[in-house]
Amino acid sequence: MEKLKRKRPVWVIGHKNPDTDSICAAIAYANLKNQTEEGDFVPKKAGPINEETRYVLNKFHVSEPDTVRSVGTQIKDMDYRRTEGVNEHLSLKKAWALMRQLDVVTLPVVRPDGRLLGVIVNGDIAYSYMDVYDNRELGRARTQYKNIIETLNGRLVCGNPHAYFNHGKVVVASGDVETIRTEVDGDDLVILGNVLDSQKAVLEEIPGCMIVTGVKEVDPQIVKTAEAIDCVLITTEYDSFTTARLINQSIPIRYFMTKENLITFDETDYLDEVTKVIGKVRHRDFPILDAHQRYIGMFSRRNLLNPEKKRVILVDHNEKSQAVDGIAEADILEIVDHHKIGSLETISPIFFRNMPLGCCSTIIYQMYQERGVKVNPQMAGLMLSAILSDTLMFRSPTCTDTDRAAAAELAKIAGVDIKQHAMAMFEAGSNFASKTISEIFYQDFKTFSQGDIDFGVSQISAVSDKQLNDIRKNLPDYMKQVLSDRNLNQVYVMLTNILDQSSRLICAGEGADVTVKDAFPGREALSDTAGSYIFLPGVVSRKKQVIPALIQAMEEQ
Repeated sequence: MEKLKRKRPVWVIGHKNPDTDSICAAIAYANLKNQTEEGDFVPKKAGPINEETRYVLNKFHVSEPDTVRSVGTQIKDMDYRRTEGVNEHLSLKKAWALMRQLDVVTLPVVRPDGRLLGVIVNGDIAYSYMDVYDNRELGRARTQYKNIIETLNGRLVCGNPHAYFNHGKVVVASGDVETIRTEVDGDDLVILGNVLDSQKAVLEEIPGCMIVTGVKEVDPQIVKTAEAIDCVLITTEYDSFTTARLINQSIPIRYFMTKENLITFDETDYLDEVTKVIGKVRHRDFPILDAHQRYIGMFSRRNLLNPEKKRVILVDHNEKSQAVDGIAEADILEIVDHHKIGSLETISPIFFRNMPLGCCSTIIYQMYQERGVKVNPQMAGLMLSAILSDTLMFRSPTCTDTDRAAAAELAKIAGVDIKQHAMAMFEAGSNFASKTISEIFYQDFKTFSQGDIDFGVSQISAVSDKQLNDIRKNLPDYMKQVLSDRNLNQVYVMLTNILDQSSRLICAGEGADVTVKDAFPGREALSDTAGSYIFLPGVVSRKKQVIPALIQAMEEQ
């Protein structure tokens, strides 16, 4: 048995429904950490990317991070132990010895291809000793002669050790020759002492196997006769009583193992679900299978006590509602963000860098400079794209001089024109023709809480009103579905025209219209063929212009 040795990576990950900054910040920060610290820092994403982000990754030839649906603790995060699978033909005696050697109570029984056949526990072996009263049990179990020889520390005199004793009964021959003849039938397995006349009498009945006890050698004539009738002949130095007592330990474990209704788990199963299952049964050990249903290890209840949590660094968010599922079970090492302080809590102090800038990637670029790490064109292109996306090419009120200066420096390194690149990004993100209403709605969607109100805000950006109006007419009905699907009280959508620097705000949910009216006093609802909305000139930032206004209105209601 050996412990599994895994290299534990650190995942760098942004928020759900990731935008360009969330993805690019994760990639750029993982790259920085890998150059400045020991460890394996891997960028991940918490959901599908949008077309703008896809354009950016393709532009700078960067692979899309793998998606992580949850950072909850899984079986593969446990320090479980690997107990090698055993063959179904293994004898009960060897299984028991192996359990004692490995200090385990359960052995997995596997096929040659690694698939699980069953499990044998020490209780099964104990029951076998207590429950075997029938002298035909050895034959019914199709016991290999090889097992019998090993169990008795015996010696094969003649016959095939790989053949099976699968007919007849086990007989301990005693008494005179006539008595032996009446006890022994053809195909039986006969145990007897080193008495020549008794051995001859047994062979006359053509047994399947004869075990001579208390000796190493037998009379050559007995050997010759046994060979002639195809009888397996075995000698053992054990006496007949000991031999008879031990022989059932040669039965293969497949005869007593549990092979129906096995409780197994995949290495990707989450421990919260595993705990629910094993709480209903009394087993001590549980097999672990890989994606191909091959056995890879065994865990016990005590392994659940101190599992290794997934290690994560969060970028571009610090709200629990926006974090990847299972975040409460993860070990958060760092947070780098540019939003208001949210609801995440950690057990111990962590590195937390939060700055009032327009983009998280601007903070990460500063960290490259602070640590003296040269930014390559790829990373420069990603961080530039994130800044242009988050600040709407410097049009957002969240944009600072620091963001503008960083973008100018990164554009030089990446070798791109800021305006041309920004327009190409926005046009890629505004191409809604091939997307469903769900994909459009959730490409930049965040949830928030204020008092008893849980609400979500989606921001859909484009470079023309026509693109936005084509979407707006389908949103009212879909927003009702979102309220139900996400169990929210209110839902808002910002339809932002990047070039005009304006937004049309629509809402759904009980009291949402009142909240909008209070949040933006003096703005009357307008209506056209695409539906009703509130027009907000100069409003392009969800973080700085919309969310604070909505929250303040809710507080005052």
